[in-house]
Amino acid sequence: RTIRNKISTPRNLMSPVESETCWVLTEGKAGMENQCLGLAEAVGLPITVKRARLRAPWKWLAPHGIGDALQHLAPGSARLAPPWPRLLIACGRQSIPLAVAIKRASGGKTFLVQTQHPRVNLAPFDLVVPPLHDGLDGPNVMPILGAPHRVNAARLAEAKEKWRTLFAPRPCPRVAVIIGCKSKTLELPKERAAAIADMLSARARGGASLMVTLSRRTPPESATILSERLRAAGAYVWDGEGPNPYFGMLAWADAILVTADSVSMITEAAATGRPVHIIDLPGGSPKFDRFHEEMGRRGVTRPFRGRIESWRYLPLNETARVAAEIRRRIGVTQAQGRVTAA
Repeated sequence: RTIRNKISTPRNLMSPVESETCWVLTEGKAGMENQCLGLAEAVGLPITVKRARLRAPWKWLAPHGIGDALQHLAPGSARLAPPWPRLLIACGRQSIPLAVAIKRASGGKTFLVQTQHPRVNLAPFDLVVPPLHDGLDGPNVMPILGAPHRVNAARLAEAKEKWRTLFAPRPCPRVAVIIGCKSKTLELPKERAAAIADMLSARARGGASLMVTLSRRTPPESATILSERLRAAGAYVWDGEGPNPYFGMLAWADAILVTADSVSMITEAAATGRPVHIIDLPGGSPKFDRFHEEMGRRGVTRPFRGRIESWRYLPLNETARVAAEIRRRIGVTQAQGRVTAA
């Protein structure tokens, strides 16, 4: 049951909206922030990143809120004060009461976008952007296949040039391998990691150039198995030190392999237009199954069964579709979004 806010916003926080600005508001988790940044960059307004959390006990109540959430920020949070932005894009449980409070303090002038399913009353939001497989519906809901992200043609072109020295000398086909896990419904035990490493090593010995990145979520034992065996087969495996070559791998890939656990990583891979192979993992859920079924139905992904296949599809561009709708609703033309932190 939604807990309704019973306290009005203090007058010293009421302010006219500052035009032509966008705030990205999250708890600071990279996955959430990247979703919001990708959408904000596609809209094109100047961007300020705001990382904020609620202090106890209000953080335990989120996504619901009591009183004015702006009065309950945890130490170290970004300053949330007027002038308020024209556009606010938020993600994450603790962001929800804060985002709604900012909308209220702006007198309703801040256009509020929430990515993912907020799991509260949808009325305070101007637009909610959940994944299609959540099954959320409503007049202010715009479901998308996958998740918003930062992969686009311009970023891929920039990354291709930036990482040319590292990846251009590697023979074709170049295959990006993106390994994740620590999912609520899927897992990567060491036995499955060993089987994946053996399949990939066979591809490397057959002439494929593997460009591998492991997530911070990859279980340590599984990460060690994959890293050691794939390096022994001649693969490039990013060690986590220095600049992250992730965008460069996507840009230089002739095909992409992604573990099944991450909607975001799969959606990012699908934005390239390259063949995307899904590496199956133990576990699953009806929601994940719906996502994978739809990606397969649209011809974007295929299961990885040990062979690298080739096929064509239109790059998945859901982020741009939502950004165009936001620009239409707030009445702005596209510009180049500049990102700052606050």
